[in-house]
Amino acid sequence: MKIINFLSRKFENIKLFFKEVYVEAKKIDWPSRNETIRYTLIVIIISASVAIYLGGLDFIFMKILGRFFV
Repeated sequence: MKIINFLSRKFENIKLFFKEVYVEAKKIDWPSRNETIRYTLIVIIISASVAIYLGGLDFIFMKILGRFFV
């Protein structure tokens, strides 16, 4: 009986958790489609800029170090 009571309590806790998640998810103020697109483009542009910058530094340092260690 202990196992059944234990599992029953766990199942009720899990059920309560998902009910609370559902209630809280309804309170979220989701961004609009235009905001999502704008923020996504900003992240892509910044990521590409950082990649180009770091790639350029890597290229420059490889050229400099290549002259000393070849």
